Amino acid sequence: MKKVIIGKNDAGQRADKFLTKTFPLLPVSMMYKYLRQKDIKLNGKRCEISTRLAEGDELTLYVKDEFLDRPASTYEFMTAGKELNIVYEDEHVMLLNKKAGLLVHPDDHEYRDTLIFRVQRYLYEKGEYDPADEQSFTPALVNRIDRNTCGIVIAAKTAAALRILNEKLRVREIEKYYLCLVHGTMEKEEDVLRGYLEKNEDQNRVYISDKQTRGARSIVTGYRVLEAHNGLSLLEIDLLTGRTHQIRAHLASVGHPLLGDGKYGRNTQNKGTGFSKQALCSYRLKFAFTTPADELEYLNGKEFILDRVWFADGFRAGKISS
Repeated sequence: MKKVIIGKNDAGQRADKFLTKTFPLLPVSMMYKYLRQKDIKLNGKRCEISTRLAEGDELTLYVKDEFLDRPASTYEFMTAGKELNIVYEDEHVMLLNKKAGLLVHPDDHEYRDTLIFRVQRYLYEKGEYDPADEQSFTPALVNRIDRNTCGIVIAAKTAAALRILNEKLRVREIEKYYLCLVHGTMEKEEDVLRGYLEKNEDQNRVYISDKQTRGARSIVTGYRVLEAHNGLSLLEIDLLTGRTHQIRAHLASVGHPLLGDGKYGRNTQNKGTGFSKQALCSYRLKFAFTTPADELEYLNGKEFILDRVWFADGFRAGKISS
């Protein structure tokens, strides 16, 4: 028999989801069987699969020990690098300035040195996060940006913060603005581009169309020209929808690919510029809550702006040209 007391970071989860995360050696089919047979109880009573757990609840498991043993702790995040550029931090959230070239999450090509592992290592060494003290929660990223895009990424340090910020992002109560350098001169000083984006998983790229097609999702990209010279334009992008590669593909589709973008632009345009990565940065973020944010209400109205963006500074100084 094993007893588990639900902590603050585990509250609000469905019982089956919590059990799956907490006891990875327990087969899902066996877990449902134990629940049906009342071998897993909540506060001494039958535990329904869909029950939402509350802080202080007690789960009692009459389950074979072999299913309850946790895998040996290796703390893979300790293999990640230590470097973090922290824009803002409090007890609930962190805002990080991610460098171009660093993955936010592991993929098939890079597993260990990612932004999320660096965050977890930082919090572990700071004494604010210990996997041994958590049943199922781990600090997580709220938004993501491409590997070769730099700029602000939000990390949640608590389960409540993660839940709230995920919802705020979904209902567009977190405003995100980007800086980018594009080839050519825009037809208008300010405009809102609309279209449809279809993702091709096999090619790891997206395609933009003016017409709705099966599987395509609508996209809206606002832009404002800040400066234009030397065959390039510096734009501020208001990302009104957040789809994969949206900014890069949408601007390329209207004839203005990003400087350094070999996927959606043309390498012949970028040759000789010294840019091997797209000139794109998530440089400004504003919390604009119009609905309750509970313990994160203090963030409402706060805006964070990166003072220095490498390609923008060089372009304004006249050091970058097409």
